Amino acid sequence: MAQLSSWMRARIPDLTNIRIAAISTLAIAGVILGVRHLGWMQPLELVAYDQMMRARPDLGIDPRLLVVTITDEDLRSFRRWPVSDRIMAQVFEQLQKHQPRAIGLDIYRDIPVEPGNKELMAQLKKTNVIAIRNIDGTAAPPDIAPKQIGFNDLLIDPDGIVRRSLLVADTPDGAISALSFRLARLYLKPEGITLEPTKFNPKYFQLGKAVFIPLAENSGGYQNVDARGYQALLNYRTGNSIARQVSLQQVLKGEIEPDWVRDKVVLIGSTAPSLKDYFYTPYSPAQRQNHQMAGVFVHAQMVSQYLDAAVGDRPLFKFWSEKDEILWILGWVLVGGALGMGLRHPLMVIFGSVGMLVVLGGISFYIFSQSIWIPVASPALGFVLTVGLVVIYRSYIAQQQQQIVMRLLGQNTSPEIAKDLWNKRDYLLKAGKLPGIRLTATVMFSDIRNFSTISEQKQPEELLLWLNELLDVITHEVLSREGIINKFTGDGVMAVFGVPMSRIYKEEVKKDAQQAVECAMAIAEKLAELNRDWKKRGMPEIQMRLGMFTGPVVVGSLGGKDRLEYGVIGDTVNIASRLESCEKHRQPSDCRILTASETLMYLEEDQFALESWGAMALKGRQQTVDVYRVVGRKQAGLTNLLPQSEKSLT
Repeated sequence: MAQLSSWMRARIPDLTNIRIAAISTLAIAGVILGVRHLGWMQPLELVAYDQMMRARPDLGIDPRLLVVTITDEDLRSFRRWPVSDRIMAQVFEQLQKHQPRAIGLDIYRDIPVEPGNKELMAQLKKTNVIAIRNIDGTAAPPDIAPKQIGFNDLLIDPDGIVRRSLLVADTPDGAISALSFRLARLYLKPEGITLEPTKFNPKYFQLGKAVFIPLAENSGGYQNVDARGYQALLNYRTGNSIARQVSLQQVLKGEIEPDWVRDKVVLIGSTAPSLKDYFYTPYSPAQRQNHQMAGVFVHAQMVSQYLDAAVGDRPLFKFWSEKDEILWILGWVLVGGALGMGLRHPLMVIFGSVGMLVVLGGISFYIFSQSIWIPVASPALGFVLTVGLVVIYRSYIAQQQQQIVMRLLGQNTSPEIAKDLWNKRDYLLKAGKLPGIRLTATVMFSDIRNFSTISEQKQPEELLLWLNELLDVITHEVLSREGIINKFTGDGVMAVFGVPMSRIYKEEVKKDAQQAVECAMAIAEKLAELNRDWKKRGMPEIQMRLGMFTGPVVVGSLGGKDRLEYGVIGDTVNIASRLESCEKHRQPSDCRILTASETLMYLEEDQFALESWGAMALKGRQQTVDVYRVVGRKQAGLTNLLPQSEKSLT
């Protein structure tokens, strides 16, 4: 039962990282939605709106409109401001000759500017003329019917940009329409298009194909915006001139073509910089000069928008519901969490993040081009923050895991083994320790012959320095052949080849066995050099026994949370240890290397010179083991014997 439980734990994926990523994702989503609810995301959303507005195709001038401008040259010519009522009356007379559908005067005329006030009032009372007033009721021309007066107040966002149009405002005198909205209705009336309530909601109204659903305080990227009155998002036609322009003097001199006026909407307003009737628009940041748009052109943009919407050419902006916007933001936060968890390489994270932001921008712009404004900055920021948080969390976990690995293996692994272990750490690390893994490895034990006798003759400090010279050589030879030093046993060493990663193919096990034998022969060669050096220095010469065996082992963490050790256990370990210690009286060379047929089966045929010691019953085992001594290498038909002393050959 315990084995089944261990087997299941080893195969059930560790969902800790996924849970942490999910928690991080939800936390970021909560922060983004909270910040958005407070209105702090609105500035970024408005910037994104402006960029998308500028990126759309420029539709150019609207042929249904004509703008009569009052320029600085006009003011210098008339030498006064406001210009007299008689001059304005003459302008209206010239325009009316060519039968415009509607004329809008974007100039306050509430105070008579003699001479000619009666003449101007007569012109303003004509049914196709709309004059202006303020929403608060001031600046209205006297004796003009309310249906021929519209307000010209513009809605300005907190950053000073005009993005909304106010169609109808509630005043103490009742509801009043905007100048632009009245002009659009006058233009459409001959075509049989009139304002009427919608069938699905009598509070909303419809003009031709355009259904006007009032802007809410949280529509699109707005949050807590002042949505009083009947507002719509201003759908700019162009960032340049919206209509053909003629100056006031051109009209007075008759320098206009009848076709420029006939059946058109004519707006009269100031473009003189000295009169300061200018406003910032979404196009302003991209303009090298003339950063602001004259108020009369802003009103013309609104008229053009209403006309296009009524005939179905350019729909009004629509918005998703609050629920849909929240799901949209959550979706991109989840994408950020998935990307942060799924991509490992830093460059892949960077390129993947940039690519997904491009996708987000592309989708948002396409939807925007369909006259639907959805949040862009909020999902983008949520995506970036989630990717960043998950990557930071992964880096932290990686650091913690690396510390665990180093604590488990210390400095006893070769760089290749350590790198391989670290790259596959997700399969090894669970609950802060290495799970047991069954694999095939080659285990090698080494021991010094008669070490107890030698240690009696040396001071502990001198003995330690002398012993470390040998252990340093053994460690170097093991690590250089992708083995690990599992433990030091005083004067002995236990090395393992083929861990910690499970070997799947026979070629891998074969390589480990060959590396182990090569390592043993290299240690024997190094021992001969050490003995010669120690002899010169008056230090004791030694003989060693090496035993190695290839077979199944289980590797993993041994111990508890306070003390962990990388353990290698199994009958293979016992056999390798018994091979090292068996027949201690038989020492034919300074470094005796014993192995068994289970290791030799992985070596190349005729690669090594071997000496059979026959089937031996090792201590603690009932079955015998075919034991062989590795004598040397075979090269081109010759045998290179391992270094050996004179006494070992006798």
